[in-house]
Amino acid sequence: GWEGPPPPRGCEVFVGKIPRDMYEDELVPIFERAGKIYEFRLMMEFSGANRGYAFVMYTTKEDAQLAIKILNNYEIRPGKFIGVCVSLDNCRLFIGAIPKEKKKEEILNEMKKVTEGVVDVIVYPNATDKTKNRGFAFVEYESHRAAAMARRRLIPGTFQLWGHTIQVDWADPETQVDEETMQRVKVLYVRNLMMSTTEDTIKAEFNKFKPGVVERVKKLRDYAFVHFFHREDAIAAMSLMNGKYIDGASIEVTLAKPVNKESTWKQHFNGQISPSSENLLGFPNKEYNHQKSLGKPASFSVRPNGQLNPSSPEAERCMYSFFPGIKLTPISMYSLKSSHFSSAAMHLDYFCNKNNWAPPEYYLYSTTSQDGKILLVYKVLIPSIADGSQGYFMPDRLCTTVESAKELAAQFTLLHL
Repeated sequence: GWEGPPPPRGCEVFVGKIPRDMYEDELVPIFERAGKIYEFRLMMEFSGANRGYAFVMYTTKEDAQLAIKILNNYEIRPGKFIGVCVSLDNCRLFIGAIPKEKKKEEILNEMKKVTEGVVDVIVYPNATDKTKNRGFAFVEYESHRAAAMARRRLIPGTFQLWGHTIQVDWADPETQVDEETMQRVKVLYVRNLMMSTTEDTIKAEFNKFKPGVVERVKKLRDYAFVHFFHREDAIAAMSLMNGKYIDGASIEVTLAKPVNKESTWKQHFNGQISPSSENLLGFPNKEYNHQKSLGKPASFSVRPNGQLNPSSPEAERCMYSFFPGIKLTPISMYSLKSSHFSSAAMHLDYFCNKNNWAPPEYYLYSTTSQDGKILLVYKVLIPSIADGSQGYFMPDRLCTTVESAKELAAQFTLLHL
């Protein structure tokens, strides 16, 4: 009984961990609790069993969000919990190893020459030199099919732009936050700041239009979160300050997006995340994004003494039996996806390699606690972005083991790159 065009993007959810012997007759009534279903697609094997996942398209975004809210981690059978998350047709590609002197217009024109359906290009300025880009860009296409065709054309690894072999991957869709949650946000995300700009300067600039409205400012490298006492002041400031200049840099201002409290350093690959307890996600900065995976994000939990919690999901390992005769193939770790790495140190090494940067350098320091324990901390240097003032990263926690100190330092570096 549906009339008119198909529902817009954002109306579909992805359902995973479905028992293999469940079918539409059981599943559809459960998902109808959230709203009217436009289409239900259960993926099937040739054997007749389902593949363990399905796509459910609702008629409205609100119904899709409600399905996620009430059915994610729903116990569909005793001891069997399904996962439900938003499903979006990805229309954006990540393009890496771009010459840093290239401007947005040049990149846009070049991508239109070599691929079809290009709508826009997103380019971020270098944190230390605003006249250069960060060595990567995001290309938005008119459809998922156009993006997939472009990826197929560019993916072989031999394709060059301006004499450089580029890197191509899918960019994750932007984090979706329901409207009800966004209506309560009173924090602004400000990007493209100068490295030298201070929190006091930012606070003073945002207080100019109405003195005393800013509660506090948290700055991290070239971006910041500006907290307001009242939402209406945040909205007014966003409108007035977007595109303004602070210390000679044209800033971008958007509402900060709240993220799940279980979000971790790993989601830095999906966007800028405040390492404080505020857990706010700002404008997307997807350095290395990969296809979505269902379930709770893998997380690092750090004990008060700076040690990694061995009970966290990251400490668990999935192992399989190695039988005689199994064929092994040599492989480079850099040909894998970031999802294959569980440690922050490996992620950082992978991230640097993908950006064509030199490997990170770790320098170990120690001190002695009041009770006589040796406490350790690593300073991490990224040679390719070192500029003399912001060339290293050091966490504000000390650890009792070398391994924990290195993981914590790598985690801290990923959060602040």
